[in-house]
Amino acid sequence: MEKFDWKGAIKVNIMILKITGLWPKGNEIYKFNLYTVYSFVFLNVFANAHNFFQTANILVVYTDLQALTAIIFVTTTDLLASFKIYCFIRNIAILKKLMVKLDKQIFQPRTEKQRDLVRPNLEFWRFTYVAFCIPVVTTLVLWAIFPIMDGTVKDHTLPFSAWYPYNTKTSPSYEVTYLHQVISIWLLAIANLNMDTLIAALMMYIGCQCDILCDDMKNLRNSVESDFNRKLLDCIEHHKTIMRFAKYCNKFFSDIALGQFFVSSVSLAVAMFQLTLVSPLSGECYSLLFYVSSVTVQISLYCWFGNEVEYKRHVTKDANGIV
Repeated sequence: MEKFDWKGAIKVNIMILKITGLWPKGNEIYKFNLYTVYSFVFLNVFANAHNFFQTANILVVYTDLQALTAIIFVTTTDLLASFKIYCFIRNIAILKKLMVKLDKQIFQPRTEKQRDLVRPNLEFWRFTYVAFCIPVVTTLVLWAIFPIMDGTVKDHTLPFSAWYPYNTKTSPSYEVTYLHQVISIWLLAIANLNMDTLIAALMMYIGCQCDILCDDMKNLRNSVESDFNRKLLDCIEHHKTIMRFAKYCNKFFSDIALGQFFVSSVSLAVAMFQLTLVSPLSGECYSLLFYVSSVTVQISLYCWFGNEVEYKRHVTKDANGIV
C-alpha cells in the first residue's frame, strides 16, 4: 500500500512558515546559513522594530484613555505574536522531530478503511485553515487601507499609531513608514495564523492516531490466535508512541498556548470596549469586528482540537481498556 503522506495536508502551512523565516529546510534546525540570516533580518527589522515603536507610543498617550485603548489591543496582539515566534524558534528542534515521527511506519494507516477514517479529520483541518484565513486577511486589508478609506491619508495619518524618532508627516518618511507598518503587521499576523494552525494540525494528528489505534483494537477479536499476541503488542507499542508524541507536542506549544489565552482575553476585552467608542458602520468599526472574529476563531482552534484529543483519548481507553 502506498505510504500515507501526513504532511501533505499542511504543505501550504509549511510553505508560508518557510517564507516568513520560521521553517528551516527539510528536517534541519537553524544553522549559520543564509536562511538563518534572512530569518533574523526579516523578523527583527520588520516585526520587532514595529513592536518597539508601537510600545513606545503607549508611554506617550497613556493619559488619554481613548487613544490608549485604540492601540493597546493591537500592540498586545503584536507582542504576543513576537513571543510566539520566539517560542516557535526556540523549540524548532522538537517540532522537526515530531515531523520525522509522523513518517514512521507505526503511524501509518494499515488499511483503506483507516485511511477513510482519518481523511475527514484532514479535510476539517483544511476547512478550519481557510475559515481562519478569511477574517484575518480581511482585518489586515481593512487596517492597511483605513487611512485611505476615511480620507486621512492626505493628512499623513499612519494605519497604526506609533512613536518614531523622526517626522512621519513629511515625504518620503511617511510613505516608507506606512509601508513598513503594513509589511510588519502582515508578517506578524500571517506567521501567527500559521503557527496556530500548525499547532491545531499536531492535535489533529494525535486524534487521528487514536482513531487508528481504536480500529486496530476492535479488529483484534477477528484475529486468529497465532496473530493475536503480535497484534496486541503492536497496539500497545502504538499507544505508547502516541503518548510520547502528545507529550512532545505539549512541550512544544504549552508556553504558546498560555500566552495566547492570556493575551487574547485582554485584547478581546479592550477591542470590545473600543467598539463602543467608534462610529457604527464605519471602517474602523468593521475592522474591529473582523479583529474580534479572528481572535475568537484563534482561541477556538485550541479549544476545539484540544477537546477532540481529550475525547478520542478517553474513547480509546474506554473502548479498549488501554491505560
